[in-house]
Amino acid sequence: LERKILVGGLSGAAERLRAATERLGELGRTKALVASSSNSAKVTATNVASSAATSYTISEITSIARTAGETSTSGFPDSNSTAFASSGSVRLTIGSESFNIDLTGRNTLEGVRNAINQAAGGRVTASILNTGSGANPFFLSLSASAPGATTLTLRNGTLDSDPNLLTSANQGANTEFKLNGVPVSKTSTFINDVVPGVTFNILGTTAGSETAVVSLSSDRGQVKSALQEFVSAYNAAEQQVSSQIGPTAGLLSGDSLVRDLQESLRDLTNFRGSGPLKSLAELGIEFDRSGVASLNTDTFDALPSSRIQEAFTFFGSETSGFGALSSRLRSISDPVTGSARLQQDRYTETDQRLTDEIAELTERITILQTSLSARLQAADALLAQLDSQQGLVSASLDSLKLTLFGKNEG
Repeated sequence: LERKILVGGLSGAAERLRAATERLGELGRTKALVASSSNSAKVTATNVASSAATSYTISEITSIARTAGETSTSGFPDSNSTAFASSGSVRLTIGSESFNIDLTGRNTLEGVRNAINQAAGGRVTASILNTGSGANPFFLSLSASAPGATTLTLRNGTLDSDPNLLTSANQGANTEFKLNGVPVSKTSTFINDVVPGVTFNILGTTAGSETAVVSLSSDRGQVKSALQEFVSAYNAAEQQVSSQIGPTAGLLSGDSLVRDLQESLRDLTNFRGSGPLKSLAELGIEFDRSGVASLNTDTFDALPSSRIQEAFTFFGSETSGFGALSSRLRSISDPVTGSARLQQDRYTETDQRLTDEIAELTERITILQTSLSARLQAADALLAQLDSQQGLVSASLDSLKLTLFGKNEG
């Protein structure tokens, strides 16, 4: 059990270091790019997958996407008895789709509402408004389910030329703007299909020459944070290894798992980049005589932006450069196929085998104890029988003596 716990500690340290190493590879791939806006009241942006530093100018935001919604042009005195459509049927149009609805037996506000909700299939929602004022306080309200400019009408009959029973005040709207001078029209304010890897959130319209410049630039703060986590994870793994080697080595001394993790640590410290930046030391990571790592923040903070860009080349990606070293750590810490997991499974199998053997021996001992107890009971019964027979023999001898000699003493 103690060995399993120690292996679990090694595996956990290896997994943390793997994640930290892979994170540096991820930053190498994405260049730690973050999106910022010069006018966050009108536009915000998020970098999802772009790996190129650039900027985009958004201008002439003339409208923001909104959902279409109309009400009946006339009110009604009630919702459940007054006829809604004089023709006895209506034609509902939502965008490019139209539905003819027969109101036979349900030509009231409530009947129309229910019929529309059933026919529209969620494209639009009908409800009844009660204004509470005037002789005709009840109105039919229709709202589209998705934002964007559309057509929303309800004809008094089955033809497109029949009178519209709804207002035409809000037919919805698209988000309209220009991106680097190119017109863009989208049905949402959340736009992720114009620039690959970048999501824009349009919050408001602009006035006159007002613009919002969205810039993608490398965030050195992410690099610094990732290096600090790497240093912390490295030291935790080094401590796990150190506790299992040398004169005071623990129960895993000489174990292949310890050697694998130790070699992985050496791979990390000895890695040499193929670009201008060659080692972790050039980023400010230092090692003392006992092998403990630290990040010299003064050295890192003094690095020029060009050096940070070189660091991205050094980091590579999750599968190349420095980041690729995470794969060896994964071979240790993988929860299914990792060497630590396999070793724990072997310990579990051994524990189970020993448990089964102990149970078997215990059962055999119990059987032997039962058998011995039975034999001792039989022996006790035999001794009692012998004592009884001895008493009979003694009595017989005394009787014989009395007969022969007239007394019991010999």
